[in-house]
Amino acid sequence: MTESGLPFGWEVRHSNSKNLPYYFNPDTKDSRWEPPADTNPEKLKIYMAAHHSGPISTAAAGQHDGKIRAAHLLVKHRESRRPSSWREAEITRSKDDAMEIIKGYQKQIKSGETSLGDLAVSESDCSSARKRGDLGWFGPGDMQKEFEEASFALKPGETSDVVETASGLHLIERLA
Repeated sequence: MTESGLPFGWEVRHSNSKNLPYYFNPDTKDSRWEPPADTNPEKLKIYMAAHHSGPISTAAAGQHDGKIRAAHLLVKHRESRRPSSWREAEITRSKDDAMEIIKGYQKQIKSGETSLGDLAVSESDCSSARKRGDLGWFGPGDMQKEFEEASFALKPGETSDVVETASGLHLIERLA
């Protein structure tokens, strides 16, 4: 086990095309977006927050007609369409447990104790955690229906209530 929490032989590299970190084993040439089996999720979470979360790029809103920009925090559960993430190779929590977790995050955000972006870095089950949950610019038809409807209903700076999609449970913050 390394300081990153990854099994021996694995390392974190950066994809130039997607501008995201990924996991690579130079001995086997295996690469993946999700952490390999036997990863220590707590150590990985701390490592990724320290080494792979950078500032959000800010583009002018006028260049994105009809599109919005949002960040989110995703909590997956065992019924999610892909119950794994960069944090956990296999997610086994129930939907009720996921709801309890995300409601706790929502409470922290509403109280001003923390921000969605700060929480997303270490707690989101989406690879966008590396970018403070920032999904970039998207327009109608780019996201799952429930996610899109909730995102477009928000004004910049607002955060949604819990939104359920096939991916899991989300808190969404409209950025622009």
